[in-house]
Order: sequence, then C-alpha cells, then structure tokens
Amino acid sequence: MDKDDVYAALGVRRRINAAGTLTRLGGSLMAPEVVAAMAAAATQSVDIAELQSAASRTIARITGAEAGLVTSGAAAALTIAAAASMTRWDIGKMAALPHAEGFAHEILIPRTHRTGYAHALSASGARLVDIGHNDRATGAGVRGLEAWEIETAITPGTVAFAFSANPENIPDLPMVVAVCKPCDLPVIVDAAAQLPPRSNLRRFIESGADLVAFSGGKAIGGPQATGILAGRRDLIGAALVQQLDMDVAPASWSPPDLIDRATLKGVPHHGLGRGFKVGKEEIVGVLTALERFAATDDVAANARLEERLRRIEARLGGLPGIHTRLLPASETGRVPHLHLVIDAALARVDAIGLSKRLQSADVPVHLSERLAQRGILIVDLQVPPPEADAAIAESVRRALAG
Repeated sequence: MDKDDVYAALGVRRRINAAGTLTRLGGSLMAPEVVAAMAAAATQSVDIAELQSAASRTIARITGAEAGLVTSGAAAALTIAAAASMTRWDIGKMAALPHAEGFAHEILIPRTHRTGYAHALSASGARLVDIGHNDRATGAGVRGLEAWEIETAITPGTVAFAFSANPENIPDLPMVVAVCKPCDLPVIVDAAAQLPPRSNLRRFIESGADLVAFSGGKAIGGPQATGILAGRRDLIGAALVQQLDMDVAPASWSPPDLIDRATLKGVPHHGLGRGFKVGKEEIVGVLTALERFAATDDVAANARLEERLRRIEARLGGLPGIHTRLLPASETGRVPHLHLVIDAALARVDAIGLSKRLQSADVPVHLSERLAQRGILIVDLQVPPPEADAAIAESVRRALAG
C-alpha cells in the first residue's frame, strides 16, 4: 500500500469537509503530536486497566470531575453510563444486561431531548420514559421543562435522568440536578458536540451533572473512534468494570484503583461494554488531544475562523441566487459559521441540489445540510486546513454554474 496516499491505494477519494466534525466524514483531523503519541503507544504493552486509571486522573484534572474513562465514542459512553446507573456495583445486574426487566431500569428523558442518539441509552437495556412537553420548541407555547414534571415522573423504577445538552437548554441543567440529586438519580449529560467552547469541559460537572459524555474525535481532535465519560468516581468505576476484558483469574486479579473491590462482591464476567473496548493507542491519542484542546484560546481560534470565512464570503460575492451571512461564535454558541442562503428560483437549484453538485465534483466538497430545508447550507471550517478555503469557494461557484 502507498504509504504516502493510503486512500488512493484503496481507491477512496479524499474530500474537503466544510460541514463540521461529522463522524460520517471521519471527524476532525488529528494534529501531528497526537499521531506521534499514538504511534509511540503502539510499540509497547501495558495493562489497559492501569492505563484507564491514568486516563482518569488526566480527565478529572481537566474536567473537574472525580474520575473519567476513555470510551469508543460518545455513544458508547452513553450506553455504559446508563449501564452503570442501573447496576452500580451489583455484578448480578451486570451479568443480566441488556435484560433489565428484573430490576429498576427506567431513565427519564425530556421530550425535547429525545434525539436519535438516545438509542445509545436504550441499547443498555434501559427503558426511556418521556416527560414534559414540547411547547417551547414547536412554538406552541412558552413553557419548557419544569421541576414538578420531573418530581412526579420519578418512581422506584427510575435509575437516571438523561440530558441532551445544547446552547439553548443548558440553563435548565441546575434545576434538573436540584430535583434528581436528593433522590440519588444520576444525571447523564450528552455533551458529545458541545465543544468548543473549552469552558464546557467543566461547565456540566460544575452544574452538578453526575456523568458527562464528550466526543473524542470532534473538537477535541483525538481519534474518531473515541469518547470521554467524566463524572462520579463510583459510577465511572462501575462503567469501567463493564468495559474491561474480564477474562481474569479472581485470585490473581489486581483491579485498578477506580474499581471498588470491597463493594464488588465477586469478579464479573465480560460486561455489556466489552464490545466498546478501546486500545492503548486510542487512549493515549485522545489524552494527548485533550491536553492540547484544554490549552487552546477560544477567542483567538474563533477570530482565525472568522477571518477565513470572510475570505470565502468575499470570493462568493455577486453570484446570482445566493447571499451570505456570517454568524460569529457568540451567535452559534460554538464556532463561527457562514450561511449560504440559496434562492432556488434565481440559482436554478435548491440547497440540497447544490449540496449534491458539490459532493459530485472531482474533489467532493461537503457543507452542512442542517438547515437545508430552509434553503441554507452552512460552511463550518473546524476541519479543513486554510489552504482548502479557495477550493471551497471555487467549488461553490462552479456548482452554481451547473
């Protein structure tokens, strides 16, 4: 295989990803120091449990959580977070999952938080219980989730509360915590795509969340198949023991310090999370990327992205059927975006049609289709290097020309 162009050797086209840190496009591009750390990690043998304990210390220091572990993506983090909330240290329950009908296994989730990613929670065997109304989100009213709606939904079968974070609902988190904490109901926050800003690494823990899932391969810039679960030490330990290779002799097993051997009445077999294992290379890679991300300057990084977007905007000036709008990070809640607003009548193509043309080019270009039904494509420059900017603008010009 051609070591200089592995994708060409496989017959796979390289693409320009101006759609954001999307999994289907390979997530973020790793920095050279992350790649180097992974390569170095690959050359030695270590105890994965011991390495996860070291990872926990790094994650705790950076997030402010009691502990943390590296997972095989944010969705895997949600699944084992749900599993830990159901089992705690009960190895009988661990062995039963995902068949949880014999014990408490309900997770409360607001209707406005019920996304396709909630399937990761139910994959553990948990049953999701929808609560609240969707009036605010649908424009039918002004009221959002209220404390009494949570209180009346809690039953002896309730084991956790699921919170899918976004810039609009984050202010609701302290209220949720205030209701759930006296009942010892872990609050699980899906913050997979809530970085940047860098401050969100600590924000959810500081607001009282018990478990927080981040993607390792998006803004953090680690391997795409990694995630981070940060939170309460006991819950992290219960999640870890369900992820590790547990084909061990009980008499010689030396568990990592995250696992409470005194409370764990026996040694569990492979748990629900065994299929979500991570290797030494991924653990070292995401920790290197996390240290690097935690040291970034959000303001400076966003200023650089805005300048690049303005240059692209200038190159697109005067094109019929399209006008642009640059949204700063303060408006998007994360990073600056450039909206391309398509007038289908003048451009003779709608937003989805234009996106299809861009993806069909010799060098495919991807823009975000998140607002395509409103006639808007979004340029998000978190992934492509600056040298791709001119090609992005030129591709849009050519696609509009048909």
